[in-house]
Amino acid sequence: MTLTDFVAKPGRPVRLSRFDTNDTHGMSKQDGQGLLEKNVDELSKLQEMLYSQDRHALLVILQAMDAAGKDSTIKHVMSGVNPQGVQICSFKAPSSRELDHDYLWRSVLALPERGMIGIHNRSYYEEVLIARVHPAILDRQQLPPKAREGDIWKRRYDQINQFERFLVENGTTVVKIFLHVSKKEQTKRLLNRIDTPGKEWKFSLQDVKEREHWDDYQSAYERAITQTSTEHAPWYVVPADRKWFLHLAVGHIIVQTMKGLKLAWPEVSERQRQDLAEGRRLLGADTRGRKGPSKGVRRAADRS
Repeated sequence: MTLTDFVAKPGRPVRLSRFDTNDTHGMSKQDGQGLLEKNVDELSKLQEMLYSQDRHALLVILQAMDAAGKDSTIKHVMSGVNPQGVQICSFKAPSSRELDHDYLWRSVLALPERGMIGIHNRSYYEEVLIARVHPAILDRQQLPPKAREGDIWKRRYDQINQFERFLVENGTTVVKIFLHVSKKEQTKRLLNRIDTPGKEWKFSLQDVKEREHWDDYQSAYERAITQTSTEHAPWYVVPADRKWFLHLAVGHIIVQTMKGLKLAWPEVSERQRQDLAEGRRLLGADTRGRKGPSKGVRRAADRS
């Protein structure tokens, strides 16, 4: 399994129907579990180096249809990572304050700092997905008339590509993953939320109503991925019908991407070496200077 198995090749039209949502690349669930644990361990070590080196940031964008498994993917893939090194942001419908800014604003505020992994559960891509399926959303964005003239979607694709190039050129690696679930599997998962005690809270009737626009969403995703899968920030299309494979594939993509950054522990400067030597000397002297408890303390201990 390699990154090219999932990448949407830049410059080529994407047809989601050509991607098998049930594909496991010939792996069994048992094999996948072992590889997932390996990925979790590797990711933990890479995250420590990322944090200590403090040169790069990693932005992971997860996009998908409802019930595709974004939350469970974050839970499983990031299970071994130090929570202090990860920033997770789940974007909901824009607030009134957010609507008073450009559509990239709230994502910019949530960008990971150097040394951090940022995971965006949904993102600015909603502005060329749900806003394209439901154009009335644009009416609530308070855009000046000129901003809506011509092909607004083409302009937004270009703006997103420029924004991501800017991030990459300034040290933030962008990893965009589309969790590709089938309509049949989505049905099963939505029904499971209804029928399973403790999962009812996850059910939203709006998710069911949005299924009426399934084909429109598939088309919107195809256009967005085609127009914004670039050499500097490619899209990965991951089969999502089997969650164990979904978790494995996403973990693999993140690990391999971080390995490509050639992370390393920070080099120790000459001044730091001197401090280390002085610290060892002081600690050594402290150890040699320690004495056992006084006679009075020993006697008190004996009486107790």
